[in-house]
Amino acid sequence: MEKQCLECGDKIVGRIDKKFCSDYCRNSYNNKLNKDSKNLIRNINNRLRKNYRVLDSYSLKEGKTKTTKTRLMDKGFDFDYLTNLYTTKKGTTYYFVYDLGYLPLDNDYYMIVKRE
Repeated sequence: MEKQCLECGDKIVGRIDKKFCSDYCRNSYNNKLNKDSKNLIRNINNRLRKNYRVLDSYSLKEGKTKTTKTRLMDKGFDFDYLTNLYTTKKGTTYYFVYDLGYLPLDNDYYMIVKRE
């Protein structure tokens, strides 16, 4: 019984468990299979990258600085995208995008910090 390539339908020569006739067909098949999830992941990574650039645009003095919510949003910051949270022993929660984070303060001010 002849096995056929899952992508192009050509005859497969070689190992018994082989599914594709070439690397091109294997890559093409998997790219089509993962197209939707890759697009979602790409969009999320782009959003995280943008947020990181916004936070990184502020010059930090002694590892921190202050800004307003409006200034962050004017630069394109999206508060829905972050990589992790850090809660101190006192219960204060910092929101991080990789190693740069922010802490909401009173009156729509934010403290931007860098994790060492």
